[in-house]
Amino acid sequence: MHIRGDHAELVVGGRLDVRSAADARTVLHSAVDSGDGDLVLDLAELDSWDATGLGVIMGAHRRAGRCGRRLVLREVPPQMRRLLVATRLHRILAIEGGAAGAASSGESGVQILTKP
Repeated sequence: MHIRGDHAELVVGGRLDVRSAADARTVLHSAVDSGDGDLVLDLAELDSWDATGLGVIMGAHRRAGRCGRRLVLREVPPQMRRLLVATRLHRILAIEGGAAGAASSGESGVQILTKP
């Protein structure tokens, strides 16, 4: 797994799983704590995530909310987007970009955000 970026936008790649969760959590919490406004996670390079990785994303979402910020997922790969829909987490998380395909393929309820 690799994460690069700053307190406003991070690119997450590789596998977000039980082995990388602690490192990812540290980076995400640091980014949330050191910035303001939306924190965008670009997931275009993410190969896979497991339940632990999804828990890290949800933890960062909750932490961002407590800090007055919003976590925005960008370019969520299709298989991961399907998991978010199946678990109904797409109703809680802000999803930008790659979600457009889900809305057009009949997966209703995906929140699609546009940049101003």
